[in-house]
Amino acid sequence: MFDWRIYLSGLAAMTLLGLGGWIASVIKKNVTLVDSLWSLFFLLATVVYVSASAEPRALLILVLVTIWALRLSIYLTWRNSGKQEDHRYQAIRQNNQPHFWLKSLYIVFALQALLAWIISLPLLGAATSHQPINWLDYVGISLWLTGFLWESIADRQLARFKANPANKGAVMDSGLWRYSRHPNYFGECCVWWGYYLLAVAAGAWWSLPAPLLMTLLLLKVSGVALLEKDIGQRRPAYAAYIAKTNAFLPGRPHHD
Repeated sequence: MFDWRIYLSGLAAMTLLGLGGWIASVIKKNVTLVDSLWSLFFLLATVVYVSASAEPRALLILVLVTIWALRLSIYLTWRNSGKQEDHRYQAIRQNNQPHFWLKSLYIVFALQALLAWIISLPLLGAATSHQPINWLDYVGISLWLTGFLWESIADRQLARFKANPANKGAVMDSGLWRYSRHPNYFGECCVWWGYYLLAVAAGAWWSLPAPLLMTLLLLKVSGVALLEKDIGQRRPAYAAYIAKTNAFLPGRPHHD
């Protein structure tokens, strides 16, 4: 059953988190920290959604979201620590002058909070349902686990690659990155379709727009398309990587 009161309460909590993040970004003059907040939006919403429920599935979704959200937020915070603003946000800053510090409140933080609120629909459906645990929940957990491990391993492999000074300017094309140019995004996609299966098991089939929107963002908006928009100019060697490696779905290198 769709509960607008709980759903809007989730929006309120996410909005407050976004406001806090915006204030911190103005002080630091760096909006990259919104990346660290992205997964925390969902964790906060899930806490709100399960606050009035003691159902097994509600506790299950809270555990899964907590593990996923904390890992991703901690990893991104560590990765971005001590670095200048990400080039993506630098471009947004340049294109929205003057007064970007104020415009970033709605261009960056409010927009991401709103997107996260929409995408949190499966979490709402799974958390508020009274349906018993069934076989589809286990399928969803399996898909979530596959995605979580896939993106975690991919992030770890890339971090180790970048930590080696000998790899400066080189393209990561080993490990999971040999089979997909964005294995972390593929893993993230699996995680969200896993959440959706848990929602369907709870009767919340109506949350389908959420994983579809997340997949669209990962493929065409803030994920693959945005990262590769100008990467050929910044890293010429990437062109050869594109020629032999799938962008998203894992597969054998084309010229092996």
